[in-house]
Amino acid sequence: MKSPAVEGKTVKTLIIATFNPHKVVEIKELLPGLSLELKCLAELPGAVPAPENGDTFEANAVEKASAAAAFSGCWALADDSGLEVDALGGAPGVRSARYAGEGRSAADNNARLLEELSAVPDGARAARFVCAVALVSPGGGAVVKRGTLEGVITRAPRGAGGFGYDPLFEAQKTGLTLAELSSSEKNLLSHRGAALRALLPELEALAGASR
Repeated sequence: MKSPAVEGKTVKTLIIATFNPHKVVEIKELLPGLSLELKCLAELPGAVPAPENGDTFEANAVEKASAAAAFSGCWALADDSGLEVDALGGAPGVRSARYAGEGRSAADNNARLLEELSAVPDGARAARFVCAVALVSPGGGAVVKRGTLEGVITRAPRGAGGFGYDPLFEAQKTGLTLAELSSSEKNLLSHRGAALRALLPELEALAGASR
């Protein structure tokens, strides 16, 4: 895949290794001003989702980014994120997107989570969002960073924004679910924002090398 030229400078393409449009928007909002052309897998003909067989968020992030880098010949960025609920022994964890079963919706996942926690009192509903972000080169070298956000699970969805478990996750010290926050407010707090900020030196070095 050719990198575009802007004002005589070559701009590297960075593949965001996801088909999830919500994640693409969020990641682009979290990476403003980088001299990189950001593309997602949906823009690459023939691209397919990578398997997620890892037991950790880090393993899955590397697996997805490595598959995208090998397919495209470009640097690739992938995240794997999910919800860990203390009262459920850390579940749904790496199976957060498939908690209610393969192919089920976010609403189905949320419904199962509320059912599992129906008898859990308010003081024992602590949870955290976890995000691992991997940056992988076409040669297979990987850098991985992690971000977390502490909070509690509410008893009913609140808010119209966000996606996934956001309507059920009240972020620590805010009194609001992630779905009740604006995208800019969420990005300042979020696990994905923390992980990407930790990865910024590597991303800036990649962008600088393309100039």
